[in-house]
Amino acid sequence: MNVDQIVLKFKQDRDFMSNVAYWKEIPEKDPEYADFPAGINEKLIYALSQRGIYKLYTHQAKAVEHVLNGKNVTVVTPTASGKTLCYNIPVINKVLEDSSSRALYIFPTKALAQDQMAELHELCELAEADVKSYTYDGDTPVNARKAVRQAGNVIITNPDMLHSGILPQHTKWVDFFENLKYIVIDELHTYVGVFGSNVCNVMRRLKRLCNFYGSDPQFICLSATIANPDELARRITGEEFEVVDKSGAPSGKRHVIFYNPPYVDKKLFIRRDTTLQTRDIAAELLKNKIQTIVFMRSRVGVEVMLSTLDKELSSSRAFGTKDSIKAYRGGYLPSERRAIERGLRSGDIMGVISTNALELGIDIGRLDACVMCGYPGGIANTWQQMGRAGRRRETSLAILVASNKALDQYILSHPDYFFESSPENGLVNGDNLQILMSHVQCSMFELPFKDGETYGGMDVSPMLRYFEENGTARHTGGKWYWMAESYPASALNMRSISNDNFIIIDISEPEHRVIGEMDKFTVPMLLHEQAIYMHQAVQYQVEKLDWDDHKAYVRKVNVDYYTDADLNVEVRVTDVYESKDMSDDKINVSLGEAMVVSQTTMFKKMKLDTHENLGWGKIFLPQMEMYTNACWVTLPESITSQFDKEDFNDALLGITHLLGNIVPVYIMSSAKDVNIVYHVRSPFTNRSTVYIYDNYQGGIGFAEKIYHSLGDLLAMAYGHLKDCKCEKGCPSCVGPLWERKIKKNSLKILEMILDDYGSEEKA
Repeated sequence: MNVDQIVLKFKQDRDFMSNVAYWKEIPEKDPEYADFPAGINEKLIYALSQRGIYKLYTHQAKAVEHVLNGKNVTVVTPTASGKTLCYNIPVINKVLEDSSSRALYIFPTKALAQDQMAELHELCELAEADVKSYTYDGDTPVNARKAVRQAGNVIITNPDMLHSGILPQHTKWVDFFENLKYIVIDELHTYVGVFGSNVCNVMRRLKRLCNFYGSDPQFICLSATIANPDELARRITGEEFEVVDKSGAPSGKRHVIFYNPPYVDKKLFIRRDTTLQTRDIAAELLKNKIQTIVFMRSRVGVEVMLSTLDKELSSSRAFGTKDSIKAYRGGYLPSERRAIERGLRSGDIMGVISTNALELGIDIGRLDACVMCGYPGGIANTWQQMGRAGRRRETSLAILVASNKALDQYILSHPDYFFESSPENGLVNGDNLQILMSHVQCSMFELPFKDGETYGGMDVSPMLRYFEENGTARHTGGKWYWMAESYPASALNMRSISNDNFIIIDISEPEHRVIGEMDKFTVPMLLHEQAIYMHQAVQYQVEKLDWDDHKAYVRKVNVDYYTDADLNVEVRVTDVYESKDMSDDKINVSLGEAMVVSQTTMFKKMKLDTHENLGWGKIFLPQMEMYTNACWVTLPESITSQFDKEDFNDALLGITHLLGNIVPVYIMSSAKDVNIVYHVRSPFTNRSTVYIYDNYQGGIGFAEKIYHSLGDLLAMAYGHLKDCKCEKGCPSCVGPLWERKIKKNSLKILEMILDDYGSEEKA
């Protein structure tokens, strides 16, 4: 079957349609064209005509025109809308005018950088343009780097390499920096949170060096649809932008289905397991030779899905070989990921199960269908994942299989919110103290700071004096010099505030081999001793975790279960920034710094097919500490005294569960960006307190946003709980403690908080 036929089959299937919460058919869109802007070299226009391009899409023409007029531009259009030409045309055009011109292309991953090389080379050859373009990343041979630095008109890299391999070595790049005309930043929407805050500072350092070498490059940014592209571009670069956000590209018909798994217990509002339902839908598509991508929320989920889907398809002769489906996620070796990408482009691989690692525009060819196991956590993420299918004008299919989580159920019951709401805001905090201090050190290593010189518009002299006191800086002749023997960029991980990755070593054979890596904060959950670690559906048991040496030793096993660890979290307030001080008989809302202490203490063994609990075990690992920003709500005795201890504890648990799913919707963030815990009696406030904190060292800005709009957030949570059709509570609202009075008491507490909070706001 093709996609149109499978869509018709689904529509005629009563069982399938009985669980469809919403079905939207997005019609085919015709292209909108515009003439080439004035100023484009005739050779380039000829080259484009050789590729069948006689006019540009309207967004391409507008973006190119802005760039040719000397303006910075941000292009915000859907996946596969031809954004690449928005920067390749002006860059090649500039080199045709002046062969000494240079451009820097920045992509978030090495895979994306490799993808762009082929298209740029093809266009340059057709235009007979002597544009020398090279990738410069960790895979670039050492003996080739000198030639790249000296000859490259276009250098294609990633933020990590720019940070650690280019900026600190700027004296080897003099000609490049002196002639740098354009800086292209692709996938701008990915530069949020810690990564975005680091990239913001890398741009500050880059501009400081450009200023030193006398260049003033233009910025060309490209992004998927987000609510604040102009703000994010300005925060990342410190520059003003023209925004092009109306796409002129065509698109094929797309069917978007919101699917709720059937109830297994309607009285208790428990639905069939999302993973199993996703497996069945994906299997149906793959059996009909529809090339499909399945997105899972976690690494473990990817491996479990590959294992179960492989078993489901093994009996189908129509499907083909076992190698026709693959898993793709972080932690795989680069060669393994490249092989999977090639297999998808060639069609040898019919199905791929991935985390959000394949959200970005890595060239994996044309896919027909996308199945998402659970809501990806954000509107922009969801559209990005759906955009991996239907890159041509043929019909495509995207199916969101919801989980019992409140966030998933909210999206399914409020489809207008998804289809009509602006996507998420991209938030960065380049002034996060820990991140800022690290980059000021890197910048001082690159160039000494002059007395009175600012960094990103800020006075950093107090910071420089601090470095002098601890022996890493020296002040002489009106300048501040880096004095330590260490190389500051090497100690800073761009992707996280921690730089402590663990490597995973397979000891099944006499010759041990590295099969992956994992960040320090994930290790306690997935690589504790006795954990089942899964890699391309192969099961490994962790034999030993060497915490000090950052190594995990694993051995192949064949068992019918996987493991799931529990994380205990405690929040300790260390400073109060602001507080809406209220009397003792009213609620109190505060914003401040908190130390979050987390520790894994036990794990469960879950059966692969049914997800039954088969037993548990203890984990003995040290606790981890993180300093971040938090907002907390303290409840008065006038509220807590109205409930007995057990009922109140259940209600707080229910409210925490509810807020944990509603907060990402309200602040338009990823679910992993914010955590929520409660204390029946907090050691700091000595009262019942709910803490909402940024899940990043130093904070990114989410807690502050929540603090200033808490009333609206609580009202949204209350409305969702009140509208939920369950009687006593369910996994879609306050959690699975349905046998108690959890929903009734949670509603009562939220109502009293809103009355109290509302009266204070009005006052």
